[in-house]
Amino acid sequence: MSSVDDARTPESAEPSAIAASTAASASTVRAGTATPSASAAPLMSAVRCRGVVKQFGSGDTKTIALRGVDVEVFAGQLTLLVGESGCGKTTLISLIAGLLEPTAGSVEVLGRELASLSSSELARFRARHIGFVFQQYNLLPTMNAAENAAIPLIINGVARRRAIAVARELLDTVGLAGKADSLPTQLSGGQQQRVAIARALIHEPSLLVCDEPTAALDGKSGQRMMELLRAVAVQPGRAVIVVTHDARVLEFGDRRIHMEDGRVDRVE
Repeated sequence: MSSVDDARTPESAEPSAIAASTAASASTVRAGTATPSASAAPLMSAVRCRGVVKQFGSGDTKTIALRGVDVEVFAGQLTLLVGESGCGKTTLISLIAGLLEPTAGSVEVLGRELASLSSSELARFRARHIGFVFQQYNLLPTMNAAENAAIPLIINGVARRRAIAVARELLDTVGLAGKADSLPTQLSGGQQQRVAIARALIHEPSLLVCDEPTAALDGKSGQRMMELLRAVAVQPGRAVIVVTHDARVLEFGDRRIHMEDGRVDRVE
């Protein structure tokens, strides 16, 4: 019988395996050999949302954030979730990441209907299979960059020393060589974002969700951040969802799902 505990965990990997595979992916993309093409194998669905409704409050204070959303996201692609502030983008990714429950409809992630999981099963599922890059980074201020990046591995049972060794290598891969011992207050906004990306990728999730990763960055820094995501995050077995209202980064998406007033307006 299958369960959320059946999947491979990073604990059995050598300390350099995760960073090495991530670096290899980055090199492949930079070489131009990892671009999706029409002749590629059929895409595997990673996320399916059907008729999803999300309501907050009741009576006079009721707010409907999502109004019957149907969405599918595929592994091996970077999918942009696009729309103005307040259109429901962050609510939708919070449902996909299992941080919220839908009022109605179904959310299936990596073949599992999230509503069918108990609270403990859902917590384990998120810890092992989902990486989340928060808009405000959410780095722990008393931990250095390597310690922050290592948290998901430690949660999944990897020894602290081993987890930090993997984190240091991955930080090198995302362009933070020499910054592993720096506290968040000693890093720029862009550097903190790279730590957050390393933290989200370190346990090799099958789904990576990024909430407005370029919101606090200028145009050039935002472009570099999206180039980094394409280089290190997009892999055949991983789906990447990026929420944005920044028109400057639309070129980086394999698919663009446009939202308006709690609904999907169109898919490109």
